[in-house]
Amino acid sequence: MSTTMTTKPAKVDLNKVRNMGIIAHIDAGKTTTSEQVLFFTGRTYKIGNIDEGTTVMDFMELERERGITIGSAATTTEWAGYTLNLIDTPGHVDFTAEVERSLRVLDGGVVVLDAVAGVQPQSETVWRQADRHKVPRLVFVNKMDRLGADFEAAVQSIHRRMEANAVPIQIPIGAEGKFQGMIDLISKTAFIYDNPDPVIHREAPVPDALKDTVEVHRKHLIEKIAETDDDLLVRYLDGKELSGEELRAALRRAVINMKIFPVVCGSALRHRGIHPLLDAVIAYLPSPLDKPPVMASDTKNEEKKVERRADVTAPLSALAFKVVTDQHVGRLVYIRVYSGTLEAGAAVYDPSTRDRERVGRLLRMYADRREDIKSAGAGEIVAAIGLKNVFTGHTLCSIDQPVLLEAIKFPEPVLSVAVEPKTRSDQDKMTAALVRFADEDPTLKVATDPESAQIILSGMGELHLDVIVERMRREFKVEATVGAPRVAYRETIARVAEAQGRFIRQTGGHGQFGDVTLRLEPLERGGGIQFENEISGAVLPKEYYGPIEAGFREAAHGGIVAGFQCVDLKAVLTDGSYHEVDSSEMAFKVAASMAFKAAAAKATPIILEPVMKMEVISPSDFLGEVLGDLSSRRAQIISMEGTAGTQIVLAYIPLAETFQYATKLRSLTTGRASFVQELHHYAPAPKSLLEKKT
Repeated sequence: MSTTMTTKPAKVDLNKVRNMGIIAHIDAGKTTTSEQVLFFTGRTYKIGNIDEGTTVMDFMELERERGITIGSAATTTEWAGYTLNLIDTPGHVDFTAEVERSLRVLDGGVVVLDAVAGVQPQSETVWRQADRHKVPRLVFVNKMDRLGADFEAAVQSIHRRMEANAVPIQIPIGAEGKFQGMIDLISKTAFIYDNPDPVIHREAPVPDALKDTVEVHRKHLIEKIAETDDDLLVRYLDGKELSGEELRAALRRAVINMKIFPVVCGSALRHRGIHPLLDAVIAYLPSPLDKPPVMASDTKNEEKKVERRADVTAPLSALAFKVVTDQHVGRLVYIRVYSGTLEAGAAVYDPSTRDRERVGRLLRMYADRREDIKSAGAGEIVAAIGLKNVFTGHTLCSIDQPVLLEAIKFPEPVLSVAVEPKTRSDQDKMTAALVRFADEDPTLKVATDPESAQIILSGMGELHLDVIVERMRREFKVEATVGAPRVAYRETIARVAEAQGRFIRQTGGHGQFGDVTLRLEPLERGGGIQFENEISGAVLPKEYYGPIEAGFREAAHGGIVAGFQCVDLKAVLTDGSYHEVDSSEMAFKVAASMAFKAAAAKATPIILEPVMKMEVISPSDFLGEVLGDLSSRRAQIISMEGTAGTQIVLAYIPLAETFQYATKLRSLTTGRASFVQELHHYAPAPKSLLEKKT
């Protein structure tokens, strides 16, 4: 159950703040590590368990059922007098946007690796994201107690796959069933876990059996640290002893500048290594003051850049990085304050909407619990209530000194499904649900197909869309039918044909008479629908030209053989006749429609299918599998380009063949490949498709 507390505002020492995220591949142990951190720091009194569904950070019902993290959860805790703003992010590639927006606002990160698997596909993805956002990080090699755990192999996989300067600052004592603890290489202190109580570990000198190993690794660590500091390097080469304080200070500078990525180890499930991990976070990851000032654009002149330093007395600048709807307090906007002070009840300016907003309440979040605060200063991560039109990526700033922070960039959706409410009563509820989910999730796109009238959901993958549909059912009680979207085929003609359309109706009174002859001509792709007139007013009065064109266009919209909209053809009015009494605009409209259908039937109608331009980025090892699968999907390979173990394949592929492609590509490449696509052109579909549609 969610609770709210109230606290007095306290002045925050930014040197003692760490905004950190825990990021990794799915199943590496991020959430378990987060739960241990909360327990060790006293934020919880019982360690949450994923298998039992008792985690604090994965508090959504779906997360606890599936045992995965779906949304990034933020919490605040303390360790050794330091404030830790901790964000646990999802590991599944479908929720990569959650990682993207978290890294945008974090100062440092802990990358969790599986000691057996080492660097996994999603580990690469989050590492590249962290590189792009210039986030310093340290590595926690987890699951050292698992069968097959290999600390050295895990470190080597970082060098091989990431090409990163990962340097162990600890080495494990034993592995698999014999994993007993770890040794800090700088202080040469052993942390031994021989007590069943998870909080208690014993500090001891380095065991005799490991002294030589420790010296080898310590020498390597000192060399790596000295390489990043000229003064230390000179002293080291002169054979002088470097103190622990000097090494830690130099290592901290190297980590902040992303020259070194320290590696520690442990077993989160068995409570081992969390205390040294927290010490390493405080010792080596940056505070808000260690990061360079954030750069913003002047709202009056976007090319003019403005610095905003992490100072509570500076003008306010803050970034909204996440929107959620809480069942207890309503719409929550998560905010990272970069400069100045954000106060509850204050008016702020949103340059994205050019509107003023009022902050109703400010909350410090503890996963699904929260406490009211009066203000939040530079470097803090909080949530606000009352911001009605603030969305992910929006800037909040002072009204008299407005600036615009760089927005968060999200990947485009790669998979779409059609959803329909099962009953009429579900229609309004589904609309409300999708509006809310799109508000929360920038990678979820909702659109209505104008031709099929289907609601199309586009997202990052099957799991992403499956979770959205399941949340609709649980949170809004909406039952929906899910299917593949209808492909927007088109129809056209292959050759010139001419036909007459005569509409004659004789009744007791005023009759109907319309006589039209149309010649249809194919146009180049992208030519659209055109209408021309080759006759004069002596043949037909000009008042009938408009109805004839309207009749032709209406018939073309309805298709020739399969009911798809016609494109790339021209109709030419070549002849016609009229009756002075019985002719009418309606009669000529119907006659034009009849002439079009008759001519189109003789003009070799063909179905056109949308063809996508697709770019597949894959490791070279999987190029054969990727090309084979594309060929089976009727793809036309345009080009291939190789760079540093990666192949970029450019191809044209029919849209109908791309459904489920994201899942298939991940399966073929163990999740290491990605792709983007966009509509490029329409091309004739195979004859088998024409036969199927007719």
